[in-house]
Amino acid sequence: MAPREQFSSKAGFVMAAAGSAIGLGNIWGFPTQTASNGGAAFVLVYFILSFCLAYPALMAELIIGRHGRANIITALRGISSGPITRKFGTVVGVCGVLTASFILSFYAIIAGWMMAYLLESVAAMLSWSEVSGWLTGFSLARNVMFLLLFMALTMAIIARGVTGGIEKWSTRLMPLLLVLMLMLIGYVLLQEGAMEGLKVYLLPDISQVKPALILDAMGQAFFSLSLGVGAMLIYGSYLSEKESLPVLGAVVTLVDAGVAFVAGLLILPAIYVAKLHGADVFSDAGQLIAGPNLIFQVLPALFDSMGQVGVVVAFAFFLLMSIASLTSSISMLEVPVSLMAEETRVNRLQATLIIGVMITLVSVLILLNFDLLFGLIVELTTVYSQPLLGIGLCIFVGWIWNRNNLLMEIQRGHAKIEQSLFWKIWPSYVKFFCPALIVAAFLQSVI
Repeated sequence: MAPREQFSSKAGFVMAAAGSAIGLGNIWGFPTQTASNGGAAFVLVYFILSFCLAYPALMAELIIGRHGRANIITALRGISSGPITRKFGTVVGVCGVLTASFILSFYAIIAGWMMAYLLESVAAMLSWSEVSGWLTGFSLARNVMFLLLFMALTMAIIARGVTGGIEKWSTRLMPLLLVLMLMLIGYVLLQEGAMEGLKVYLLPDISQVKPALILDAMGQAFFSLSLGVGAMLIYGSYLSEKESLPVLGAVVTLVDAGVAFVAGLLILPAIYVAKLHGADVFSDAGQLIAGPNLIFQVLPALFDSMGQVGVVVAFAFFLLMSIASLTSSISMLEVPVSLMAEETRVNRLQATLIIGVMITLVSVLILLNFDLLFGLIVELTTVYSQPLLGIGLCIFVGWIWNRNNLLMEIQRGHAKIEQSLFWKIWPSYVKFFCPALIVAAFLQSVI
């Protein structure tokens, strides 16, 4: 078994965990959800539920991870109370590893598109029209080439381990991501039409707070923290016993929600600026265009309308999106790689190569059958698997793990936790309310 590393600092863990949480879904998903669900009213509910739903579930993963000091399957088996719960732990762990792998298989495809558009902005600066056309075309050759490039970058980081790979590059990429985002916000807010989007985003209409909005905010808060697939559990396993898990979990939740809010300051005004320039922002049914169509149709139309400066803005934006993709993908790849490196005789480099190639082959298979497989895998992993796995992890912490052992693990980095408000509320909350809220969000997604 490979020796277990640790994050060298609190900042390193926070940057890595925040990088895992802050991805493409966070940067385009949260703002478009906001615009489609009452604007600022959704933001308000999202922030409340980030701490009422996502934070308790995040704590469950971090505590299990640090206690187990192992991959998700071994960690869950370690807190099992008997043969039946050990089997349950194995099932949850295997499903978590598979879900993380399949999420990465489609995520890498989208990230490859981001990198293609990043290079297209460079080609546009150089007036290479044929190259620009190829980079923005949906050809199999382009998609496979940039898929391979993105997976190679992800594998290169994971192969270097925790401190030399995950922590080192997270602490470099996350500040760059934030700087780019703030620069783009400053530019977009100066454009005509931006204030309309800003008003929608910042001025809440409480009458918009309805059951559907609340449930959508639950889902966004849960999924934005990469919960349910074991990524945060694995990161927790690399934490020192001296660290206070409740404090670190709160910091990560706050950073994640904060960056989502900042992303909204960019995307919402940009959408309304694009609308002013004639871009088709809303569908025929009156719904805001979201997902890949927002990124690859609406925003490029906005950049084109800006003239020469639009090429520079496009470069900065797609660099931002590529960085966000990479900080999330390394956490997804770490889930299966940690399992193979710890439970087999192969080393980390070999495990990274084997798992990385397998996921890449799945991605190529998706590209070859795109219309059939892409949407199906996205739905199976994010709509069905993630919330169900989240419930499974809450069951382990709330019902299976011995309460005294759970308390002892948290006390390692927070000696007086038993007298705190956290300990008085969290164990019962994660036992009863958190699963119920996740079920509600899950049913809303399915319906």
